[in-house]
Amino acid sequence: MFTGIIEEIGIVAAFDKLSHGADLKISCKKVLDDIKIGDSISVNGVCTTVIKFDNTSFGVNISDETLKISNLSNLKTGDLVNLERALKLSDRLSGHIVSGHIETVVKYLQKEQLGEFYNIFFEIPFEYRKYMVKKGSITINGISLTIANMDEKYFSCAVIPHTFENTNLKELKNSDIVNIETDILAKYTENFIIKNKKREITKSFLEENGFL
Repeated sequence: MFTGIIEEIGIVAAFDKLSHGADLKISCKKVLDDIKIGDSISVNGVCTTVIKFDNTSFGVNISDETLKISNLSNLKTGDLVNLERALKLSDRLSGHIVSGHIETVVKYLQKEQLGEFYNIFFEIPFEYRKYMVKKGSITINGISLTIANMDEKYFSCAVIPHTFENTNLKELKNSDIVNIETDILAKYTENFIIKNKKREITKSFLEENGFL
């Protein structure tokens, strides 16, 4: 579980594709603090498991499935990636609830600079649009952002200077691919409605589902 608040920008030290999956090594500093084998670290929004580490880097395995649905398959040595350690139960939830399970990738379209601030535009992921709402949360490359506007073809996020300078958003070029995770609460809500759409709303129904 993550919050979408990026702790550090890591540098890809090695990316080796295998017959199935890949090995990824990332150079970094901050996320190595108190690190241990088996820890979860979000890499561009993808939940990965630490399999080895030293004083300057950590290594993870990437499955075929993750390579298929995320932009990790495009990584090369020297690329910058957003990093976040897993949430502690005692931490503040500064962003929103992020699972680290990427659903799809979309293209970065353009950015609009407004003084030190930015509006950043992405193509709309059509089949996931139903989970997106204006002023709702979305995770892009592991970053917790708020949807500022959207239509049938694109959505945009308003980005403050701190987020722009401390994530790999500043490195994006037109048509670059970014990882997307929509708000998990929207999916749970949809599942609940589908399962119960034929049931009558009664007092017992409300009691069963914790509303009374």
